[in-house]
Amino acid sequence: MTTAQFGKIDIDRLHIQLGKGKRRFEALHDVSMSIAPGEFVCVLGPSGCGKSTLLGAVAGHLPASEGSVHVDDAAVDGPHPDRGLVFQHHTLFPWKKVLDNVAFGLKMKGLARGERHQRARNLLKLVGLEGFEHCYPAHLSGGMQQRVEIARVLINHPRVMLMDEPFGALDAQTRLKMQELLLEVWAGIKTTILFITHDIDEALFLADRILILSPRPGRIIEEIKLEFPRPRGPELVTSLQFTEFKRHCLALLHPEAKVRPLERLSPLGAPNLTDIQFAI
Repeated sequence: MTTAQFGKIDIDRLHIQLGKGKRRFEALHDVSMSIAPGEFVCVLGPSGCGKSTLLGAVAGHLPASEGSVHVDDAAVDGPHPDRGLVFQHHTLFPWKKVLDNVAFGLKMKGLARGERHQRARNLLKLVGLEGFEHCYPAHLSGGMQQRVEIARVLINHPRVMLMDEPFGALDAQTRLKMQELLLEVWAGIKTTILFITHDIDEALFLADRILILSPRPGRIIEEIKLEFPRPRGPELVTSLQFTEFKRHCLALLHPEAKVRPLERLSPLGAPNLTDIQFAI
């Protein structure tokens, strides 16, 4: 059975409260969603709306105050290697070389050194880091460190990848390259991806569906299904349909903003992104 037949996520009327005593507050309010095996879903919302809290609940790090979270019909009651986490800042071991960082999960499972290193090399090739096996994380760029992080998660063959703004600390050019790389890897393995971001362009470029959260307490205010053809390239972000979706997302995330109509088109018929103006 392939990975794409696993990774179904079901969240039913999830409420999460955080803090203690007078400082206790509701982070998520009545959140329900279903994600199909192999689907790429982005959760988009303003800072502090509960996006990372939602991811923490699916990861098994945060218990539900009310409601439930299931992965492949099994209740989530704690962390599990089937749910791999990738954060904004890498969590690589600085004293281990790249090869041993990627192979670490297999070492914990008791696999022989030769086998785990061979699997790690295969994944490093997949993420474009062949030849960097014996480097330390500090010798790599931020984008390369995130590639190692992704490979380290993938080596456990997770049914679900949970990604918390993994490219948020990268410069714009590196970020786009990492987004393209992630889509290439995902197309090959088809694991389910739940991706947290506050960046509209990133969500539109990556996702099959976007779930938009309200300000805290977070609740789903809209679901947007994207049918842009795959594979996707940088030209997508200048297309008319992409721009219309972006304008719609802006209106949802900033209801007080004035999103003005486009007044002119570029010579190719695509809207000029500079024509979209909004004020908070």
